[in-house]
Formats: sequence, structure tokens, C-alpha cells
Amino acid sequence: MAAQKINEAHEHIARAEKCLKTSMTKWKPDYDGAASEYSKAAVAFKNAKQFEEAKEAYLKEAENHTENKALFHAAKAIEQAGMMLKDMKRVAEAVQLIEKACVMYVENGTSGTAGMALDRAGKLIEPIDLEKAVDLYQKAASVFENEDRLRQAAELLGKASRLLVRLRRLDEAAVSLQKEKNMYKEIENYPTCFKKTIAQVLVHLHRSDFVAADKCVRESYSLPGFSGSEDCVSMETLLQGYDEQDEEQVFRVCNSPLLKYMDNDYAKLAVTLKVPGGGGKKKKSPAAPQGGAGGPAASAAEDEDDYEGGLC
Repeated sequence: MAAQKINEAHEHIARAEKCLKTSMTKWKPDYDGAASEYSKAAVAFKNAKQFEEAKEAYLKEAENHTENKALFHAAKAIEQAGMMLKDMKRVAEAVQLIEKACVMYVENGTSGTAGMALDRAGKLIEPIDLEKAVDLYQKAASVFENEDRLRQAAELLGKASRLLVRLRRLDEAAVSLQKEKNMYKEIENYPTCFKKTIAQVLVHLHRSDFVAADKCVRESYSLPGFSGSEDCVSMETLLQGYDEQDEEQVFRVCNSPLLKYMDNDYAKLAVTLKVPGGGGKKKKSPAAPQGGAGGPAASAAEDEDDYEGGLC
């Protein structure tokens, strides 16, 4: 069966080459015919599991579509070549081809197709390269945002935000989450905004930025249904416990079902959150900074500055 498919593929390649030949009576190559034959050859090679040959046939198909000014079909063929590389476990090379195809989709005015292809590329590369996956999801989100398709843009930003948390790039995760939340607010998906507020609070507290965490909650009071909701009460309780260095209260909120059953990356932030100063029911005086004055008798003014932003 495989041998038959390989022979069939070579027959299609021979026909494609014939389409490209010119003569006294045929001045212009038949690019459309050649592209069609290379496409058929690629499928035959693919069915025979000859993925390298299939990839080359798809790239030849793309070349001929490009000559024929058929950019969309050229991009599709390049994306298919990328899929052959994926089947050969050459994922990084596959993603390079998919990105190339996406540039052509955008040039052709089919940005939505580009966004979906970038999303697929992100899923491919995520198991082996989180940094690249973040880049691809962010690019896909930008494409959909430019098309005013905010739901898709927000979903892709959500993937990027989670990976940024996993990579401990928390400053960038905070920015990404705010952008997500703004998009969900614009499309009036308020319950999802509530969940993004929780994620924001967890990220900011891991950044030791109590002020930013508190601000996220206060800004969310303007969202219909947030004030008095379970999400709101939990965040108020968490912030109070964190501010008062009440380990028991922070532990209780962070291990509640509301937080434990969030997306895994945020749930991990919840269960690993520590209160500043090492705990105790009451807030302790801050330790003396290295090389500086202060100590147990630090002033109330200094105490108030504990959470004035900045990274931990």
C-alpha cells in the first residue's frame, strides 16, 4: 500500500513538472496546475508516512500558489508543511513554518485564520518551550484584538497569563491579567472579571505589592454583581488577613474551594501564598533592613510602607 502511494506521488510530481515547462506554443508555466499536482503528491506521501517528502511537496505547492498570486492557498500549503514537521517531532521547525504562513494570512486579509493558526502553534510548542508559547498566544491575541474579536483575544491572553505565572514572570502576568479583565468587561462577561480579580490579587501578593492587590479589588466594585459576591468577600478576607499577618485567615481563604479549583497555575499561587513576616495572629514589627537603621521599634510610618509596591 505504501509503495503504491509513493509511486502515485511521483506520478503527480512528474505531472507538476510538466505543467511548469514552457514551449513555443506554451509561453507561461501553468502554476495553478502544478500547485494542484504537488498538493496531490503531498497527500500521497503523507498517506505513505513519507513526511519529509510530503513536506517538500507542500512547499513546492506553496511556491506555485505564490507565483499565481494565491496567497491564502500558499499559506495553507506552508501550514501543512509545518504539520509534516510536527509528525516528524521537529516541533520548533514546524512552528517557524506556521508563523510564516500566518504572516501570509494577514497579508491576504484573513487575519482570523492567522489567529487560529498561531493558537495551534502555541499548543504545539507549549510542552517544550513555554517562552515561545507565550509569544505565540500573545501574537494570536493581538490579531483577534485588531479584528475586534475580543472574546477570542481574551481567551488567548488568558493562556499567556497562565504561562507567565508558571514562568514566574509575575510583572508581565499582572499586566496581561489586567488587559484580559478589561476585555471581559468590555464584552460584559462580568463573572469572568471576578475570577480575573482573584488571579490579579494572588499575582500581586506574590509580588509583595499589597497596594496593587487592594486596588484591583476596589476597582472591581464597579462591576455589576461583584460587591457582596463570594469572590468579593473572599478577596476582602484574604487582603485583611495578609495585611494583619494572620496566617490562619490567609490559609483558610487560599485553601477554600473557590481558590483551590481555579486554573492550576493560580491555584498553586493560592496554596503557596505566605504572609509577610512569618505569621502570627497579630502583625509583627518589620525586621531591620540590611545595612540600615530600624528594628523592633520601627515607627508606624515605616510600618505603613511595608506594602508600598515593588518586587519581592
